[in-house]
Amino acid sequence: MGNHMRAVSASLFIPPCEPIEQKSPPTGKGWCYEVKFDGYRLQLHKSGDQVVIFSKNGKDFTSRFRDIGRAVAGLPCKTCIIDAEGCAVDEQGRPDFRALVGGQKHSRLAWCFDLLSCDGRDLRPFPLLTRRVRLRALLKAQPEGLAYSDSFADPDKLLSACNERGLEGIVCKRVDQPYVSGKNRSWIKVKCHAWREANQDRGELFSKR
Repeated sequence: MGNHMRAVSASLFIPPCEPIEQKSPPTGKGWCYEVKFDGYRLQLHKSGDQVVIFSKNGKDFTSRFRDIGRAVAGLPCKTCIIDAEGCAVDEQGRPDFRALVGGQKHSRLAWCFDLLSCDGRDLRPFPLLTRRVRLRALLKAQPEGLAYSDSFADPDKLLSACNERGLEGIVCKRVDQPYVSGKNRSWIKVKCHAWREANQDRGELFSKR
């Protein structure tokens, strides 16, 4: 990508949807459940041969994730905006937030979970299910550095599996809702007990996210 990776105007940044935290997941019809990966919330922008990566607060993180940026540049579309979590992953494929902050030589991976626009069309008014179908199709070539975040039907089984693997938790989402910036109850996060116990001293690290 070289000189073709340069910042797009910060006015294009979309404040992200932020989940409300609860102790237990909501259940019932109309919910889907995803792994909550432990990394930096990223917003991946492609416009022609230009790529910019924003943090969840709108800071330019393009230079921090050049490998992910190269993957975004190769996507089969002219423009897109993807909501994702950028992680450093260990040999078992598990996110390692301390390695991400410390800059260790871990593999970098962006887990992509929402598609806000594609080829000039704003997808935010569409239901989550529609947006995710479009996202899966965009990522079907499985470009190195980008991965589709699968959804699951059983929140208790998913939370238990995440807890056993030391993952951060899960995010519960209403499949019929549009994408709304800021805090809203269509997205609920539930953190794993084991992860909480292992990360009680992470206040300073969290302040850098």
